[in-house]
Amino acid sequence: MPEIRQDPIGGRWVIFSPARSARPHDFESAAVTHTGTVCPFCEGHEHLSSKEVFALRHGGSSANQPGWQVRVVPNRFPALTADSGDIDPAAREPGLAILPGWGIHEVIIESPRHLTNTSQLSTAELADVLAIYRQRLGNLAAIDRVRYGLVFKNVGLAAGASLEHLHSQLLGTPIVPSTVIDELTGSDRYLQRHGTCPWCRMVDDALGDGLRLVAEEGPFVAICPFAARFSWETWILPREHAHHFHRVEESSLAQLAQLIRRVLTAMDRVIPRLAYNYIIHSAPFDTHAVDHYHWHMEILPRTAGIAGFEWGTGYFINPVLPEKAAESLGRADRGE
Repeated sequence: MPEIRQDPIGGRWVIFSPARSARPHDFESAAVTHTGTVCPFCEGHEHLSSKEVFALRHGGSSANQPGWQVRVVPNRFPALTADSGDIDPAAREPGLAILPGWGIHEVIIESPRHLTNTSQLSTAELADVLAIYRQRLGNLAAIDRVRYGLVFKNVGLAAGASLEHLHSQLLGTPIVPSTVIDELTGSDRYLQRHGTCPWCRMVDDALGDGLRLVAEEGPFVAICPFAARFSWETWILPREHAHHFHRVEESSLAQLAQLIRRVLTAMDRVIPRLAYNYIIHSAPFDTHAVDHYHWHMEILPRTAGIAGFEWGTGYFINPVLPEKAAESLGRADRGE
């Protein structure tokens, strides 16, 4: 039977309709395939991308030359730019808000090898990538004009990837995304009403009854959220209060990398060549410690498109209940 569930934090409604899984196109996934053209992100092709702003290198190799493990370059087609000028006063309209398109947009090239899925990285390689996320977000936090930093990744054509070589992006903005504001506001409201942090409640419930638990690794857990928008949507979050990803203990990055690899490998076993996005939501840089928020990574499999109903209502339709998703991912993680 269908169910309508409300996300306990943001208040978003999701319709769960298992019958829709019978549609023949629901679980087809599209992937970007290598076309044989020269990849600008492969080692030896550094001249085809922007000049690096940072690179993790071993052995003393020179900037913009081979010998790197992770490389950070400005996005050649940025959504926001650091040299954006002021808005022409004549362009302003009464009652309407408009800001200059100022911001920082970087690409993080995650391997010199032509890999296409995060699960192809070793745990040590992925830990290096996470360390770069941490470092670059820390750099953005030190810039007064930047209020928020978002790390995100698109894998596969259905997820919006334009290049298949494994990479993620970092966007620093002067405004806080409305989704993050909704999370902060909603989780504070939940705390006031129920006397507990909703993120802690998620973790405790998953570890207690195992219904939506996918896997755990040291101080981190992976769960399928109660009101998941997408089939097999999985969140990775810290067990304890931790608000800013750029303050994650360096010593725990290997455990976080291992858990991410486990989840993505399990997803690939359930749906081979799966297209997905992942995002890291962290508290705004100017937010101090609070009792109601955890940074978290949301892994969003793109098994079906967003169509007219979703655009018209703001509701998502998901054919897979999160309890079933967690069960199948957990079995895949265990090799069953």
